[in-house]
Amino acid sequence: MNKRARDFLREQLLPQFEVDPQMLRRRTRRDVLLFGAGAVAALAGGGSLLPQDTLTRLGLRGKMNPPMKEWLLNRALRIDDDVAEALYSGNRMVPVYTKSQITPIKNNYNGATPDPGYVPGWHLTLDGLASGESVALDIPSLITRFSILEQITRLVCVEGWSAIAWWAGLRFDDLLCAYPPASQAKWVRVESSVNLDASGNPDPYYVSIDLATARHPQTLLATHLSGQPLTVEHGAPLRLLAPVKLGLKNVKAITRLTYVSEEPRDYWAERGYSRYDGI
Repeated sequence: MNKRARDFLREQLLPQFEVDPQMLRRRTRRDVLLFGAGAVAALAGGGSLLPQDTLTRLGLRGKMNPPMKEWLLNRALRIDDDVAEALYSGNRMVPVYTKSQITPIKNNYNGATPDPGYVPGWHLTLDGLASGESVALDIPSLITRFSILEQITRLVCVEGWSAIAWWAGLRFDDLLCAYPPASQAKWVRVESSVNLDASGNPDPYYVSIDLATARHPQTLLATHLSGQPLTVEHGAPLRLLAPVKLGLKNVKAITRLTYVSEEPRDYWAERGYSRYDGI
């Protein structure tokens, strides 16, 4: 190592500055006042977004019309999404755990659990490929063609619960390499036609996933849970497992993947939730 490199790597002393004590006291008082004013404004603005019944119980009379409230909440969600997307890194791994740390995992279908009758005829359709073709794959071909990897990670639900589970499946990135999307594609629409609503009626479920997330090393198309093939309750025969996303993005019983250039529709974003849902 040459002298210049050694000098650069050597611990540097922090520069020293002299500040007039009176100016420092004036500035400190001003900063505290500005911080206090900002905090009060934030509380007032945030409080106005609370339901009117809650404001009344708190003795507050402020009222915001519903369109303005919805606009502000949507803006806050968009800022949160933009920050999460900007902080994403394909090199940042979520924690992995041991089998002794596994916890029970909920069924947590959005509506009713589907009847297992769909499983024998199930296949995964791929659209938006560079080849221009539409490809259908069944579960035996997926399991035999691709390497099956295991990982124990935490699934985090937007409802406030989480579970550590032992998953196995193929890397989404391996599927992307085998069946490349069109060159302009930046998103994938992940869909399950199997999903039901709370009354047991068909309710196709679809979410948007950016291709950067799909290519993350820990994003799997899971085929197994706890060493056994997925059951219907947990998304048989194939589900998305993206541990860098909230659970609502981890679609069960995937039936179609469509690669697109523009962000596709998203089931929960259309219902007022975040669109990016990174953790």
